[in-house]
Amino acid sequence: MTQQQRDKAPPPAGRTGDAAGWREIPRGIWALGFVSMAMDVSSEMIHALLPVFLVTVLGAGTTEVGLIEGVAEATAQFTRIVSGPLSDRFGNRKGLAVLGYGLAALSKPLFPLATSAGWVFAARFIDRIGKGIRGAPRDALIGEIAPPHLRGACYGLRQSLDTVGAFAGPLLATLLMALTGDGFRVVFWAATVPACLAVVLLVLGVEEPKRIAAARAASPQTPREPIRTADLFRLGPAFWRVVAIATLFALARFSEAFLVLRATDVGLDVALAPLVLVGMNVLYALSAYPAGLLSDRSGGRWRLLAAGFAVLAAADLVLAAAPAGIAGVAAGIALWGLHMGLTQGILAALVADAAPADRRGTAFGIFSLAGGLAALLASLLAGFLWSRYGAPAPFLAGAGLTFAALIGTGLLRGMVPGS
Repeated sequence: MTQQQRDKAPPPAGRTGDAAGWREIPRGIWALGFVSMAMDVSSEMIHALLPVFLVTVLGAGTTEVGLIEGVAEATAQFTRIVSGPLSDRFGNRKGLAVLGYGLAALSKPLFPLATSAGWVFAARFIDRIGKGIRGAPRDALIGEIAPPHLRGACYGLRQSLDTVGAFAGPLLATLLMALTGDGFRVVFWAATVPACLAVVLLVLGVEEPKRIAAARAASPQTPREPIRTADLFRLGPAFWRVVAIATLFALARFSEAFLVLRATDVGLDVALAPLVLVGMNVLYALSAYPAGLLSDRSGGRWRLLAAGFAVLAAADLVLAAAPAGIAGVAAGIALWGLHMGLTQGILAALVADAAPADRRGTAFGIFSLAGGLAALLASLLAGFLWSRYGAPAPFLAGAGLTFAALIGTGLLRGMVPGS
């Protein structure tokens, strides 16, 4: 049976809807999830404090924060346009993932050493290059390891474990800030430890499927450019519809750094700033796996995606209208986390559903490139709107763009496998 036939094969009898389906998820998916979790502990220990560190310690403005975050996240997405196709052609997705995680780990010591916003910019740039190198090969590898009837669940599980790290990191940061008397640099040094652990776990705990690696090794292709025209045509119209909707959605979803700034703007103590991302990521982690599993069982990923867009619009409106005091912002942050759980894993599953099996790396690279451009524009726009018109402005703009993306999800119905 070919890989394409495996992808189209129905689930084993009695498996669909089985409450014990999580036990069928392969060990490699769990290992990749724990790798993501460890790296996210490291990254979020830094990221939860970085906006406040930039503004209060290094004297940066909100426009600079938007520029740093936008360029950093866009860089991560742009890099995937190379790493994804290379993983298709050379048949070594794990090797590229190790390179990406290793580069991210090496960048962590630059944050505690930073003495200017420019230094932070460089550190974030290097860190995000590492994320970009690993992202598309890892996501494509999940698509190859995952049983087709549990693909949404596998992407959701990886995303949930990743997000456990995303709220464990800020919790650790909050604890260390309390113990060290707001010692930003001590927290940043501590963040280097889980980053190194992530690399070790990836090297020792994940194996690339031998049948797929062997098939690619038997017919290697040496690319002269990252993506060839033939690759674009092979991806098909269903894939491009997913990209179009996801890009519009990404324009509405700027960096979470602005959630931290909004919370401190309405009175949250600086030492408690990491709790913003804790609250967001708890909801994210709790919802991502159930959403992915439900999308497998219902055969309607687009419905959950539309629900996620609607929740983001609600979050933006709540955050824009929040009065002084943390209660209103806390509600908006919780809704933001829920929308992440309802959208991120499902978007990845839709890409895997729509793309040919031997071009998944390329597909994830293009998908991320489009998202990267949108992320850059969204964060730059959010920083400008905040500085020019006040804190509610970027959230109101985000709500408007989200409503447009919500309307666009109707295009997915019946046009994408699994939708």
